[in-house]
Amino acid sequence: MEMRNYELKDLLLIGIKSEIEAAKVYMQTANNARNPFLKAKLKALAEEEEHHRELLENLFKELYPNQDIVLPENPEYLPEFPEIKLFAELNGVTDVRKIIEQAMKAELSAKKYYEELSNIVKDEKIKKLILYMAKIEEGHYYILQREYREIEEFESIMKDEDYIQFDAIF
Repeated sequence: MEMRNYELKDLLLIGIKSEIEAAKVYMQTANNARNPFLKAKLKALAEEEEHHRELLENLFKELYPNQDIVLPENPEYLPEFPEIKLFAELNGVTDVRKIIEQAMKAELSAKKYYEELSNIVKDEKIKKLILYMAKIEEGHYYILQREYREIEEFESIMKDEDYIQFDAIF
């Protein structure tokens, strides 16, 4: 990644935009989920993404007190941060399996983004915050991976039962 080509201000704005998009996808999926356990996990992920947005917004305000937070409208062109594009592609998708597959990719992308961002930040306090966020994004990946495996397992069991029809949306 060539993040050094961008100003920290712009990288923080892209991060804020990404956290908003992630929270939106998780909340929409949670609202459509029928499985109460999956619903709860997706809502928790949405809340964590909202918390990340708040952390980044507070950091932005601390570093740039005289500037407004103006999010980029179409940051998908940035190859350094495909998470926004990955979540944007889920707009209108209702298949939980596809949503989780794409969200897993997005979470790994976010982890990598924050790790790279930490490499260009000089301030140790900011670096620790950014690395914390990378670790949380990695945790999100593992939560989603577990859910994905459970869906696969549940689906294979239900296909064996004549009296139960599995619905991929739950």
